Amino acid sequence: MLASERRAAAGLAAIFSTRMLGLFMVLPVLALYAHDLPGATPLLVGLAIGAYGLTQALFQIPLGLLSDRIGRKPVIYGGLALFLIGSLVAALADSIQWVIIGRALQGSGAIAAAIIALTADLTRDEVRTKGMAAIGISVALSFAAALVVGPPLTGLIGISGLFWLTALLALAGMLLLAQVVPDPERSTVHRDAQPVLDQLAGVVRDPVLIRLDLAIFMLHLTMVSLFVVLPLSLREAGLPVTEHWMLYLPAVLTAILAMVPFIVLAERRGRVRSVLIGSVAVLALSMLGFYLFNQTLWLVGVLLAVVFTIFNLLEAVLPSLVSKAAPAGTKGTAMGVFSSSQFVGAFLGGLLGGLAHEQFGGEAVYLVGMLTALLWLRLVWTLPIPENLSRHVIALGASGATLDVAGLERRLLEVPGVKEAVIALDEGVAYLKVDSRQTDWARLQTFSAGA
Repeated sequence: MLASERRAAAGLAAIFSTRMLGLFMVLPVLALYAHDLPGATPLLVGLAIGAYGLTQALFQIPLGLLSDRIGRKPVIYGGLALFLIGSLVAALADSIQWVIIGRALQGSGAIAAAIIALTADLTRDEVRTKGMAAIGISVALSFAAALVVGPPLTGLIGISGLFWLTALLALAGMLLLAQVVPDPERSTVHRDAQPVLDQLAGVVRDPVLIRLDLAIFMLHLTMVSLFVVLPLSLREAGLPVTEHWMLYLPAVLTAILAMVPFIVLAERRGRVRSVLIGSVAVLALSMLGFYLFNQTLWLVGVLLAVVFTIFNLLEAVLPSLVSKAAPAGTKGTAMGVFSSSQFVGAFLGGLLGGLAHEQFGGEAVYLVGMLTALLWLRLVWTLPIPENLSRHVIALGASGATLDVAGLERRLLEVPGVKEAVIALDEGVAYLKVDSRQTDWARLQTFSAGA
């Protein structure tokens, strides 16, 4: 990567991660403090925990499309401003209803698609994957950090102080955008990095992509529902809130190490189906374990390590499957729908967890996660595993401007190893899905050379 590309990727990853850190820091503590607010009920507390997911899901794709029209940075500034306002509303809240409104406003600043599109604008085709990977890693690290720092920080500054800190993180994001992230020379649509409106209908009808969208939906439903009641269980088991990090930290570190061999097994050894089925089955058993043993701290720690391992593992494997399953030139749209599904799951996790808590008691929330995982197990058992093809983008030479699209696509498909080809003349590129073991790379190079 060029120095400007590294700077752009680092700056955008930092913006993304500071925002996600602000969203996630309250996850392990909000259930503990929200019950003391006027008007609080278990249902409304669950809604406060998951409210950000609904607005995030609703606005993510529209704001990404808006960034095509008015520019990336204005949309990102606007999203960070909404996130700032939502944080201030939650910090000043004197009732559970205002916390819900604040959390919903936080989620409405849905800038993920715009950030990814700006990353694509500021990086060349051949190094774009590295820029996207930096953002993905930053999100994973921000989630882990949030679980560890949220409880002790809340002990020092309170839940309102945590929201004030989140507001400062929004300001820091604006400063990074202004001072670190370069302005793109031009913004164009990148079909493999951002949603395209006319592709949405095809993506949401694809049977394999639908199942993968449901998979990430169920994963986040289970995860968020867990935090509706887990902090309460830890407190009842005798662990002060300021010490919850002592349980989360070893669980997070263990999970980071434990997921690696399973990723290797799935991606390099071709055992994706076995890894998926095993992960979901173990997740269901872990939720049952929380139901049965939530007052035994050492067992809760073990179960947390298992659940975080599965969460991190599937957060890596499922997007990879989406990338493989999406037709050439539609990865950005497929990932946009996939990401929106995850946030709908987070919203329903809070809502259903709160409802179960209110109607049947706190321990019933763990059964929500278990039942979700069992339904998911049926889904994943029959999931068609996409063919292991890699994506490749080639910048077209003169041929891209002079040949008809159908003729150029036909010529590309004649190249050994090329399975799918989509020409985007407006971008001057061809999106390919190829079998790397069979591809004639020298012949492909002739297209970008103008042959």
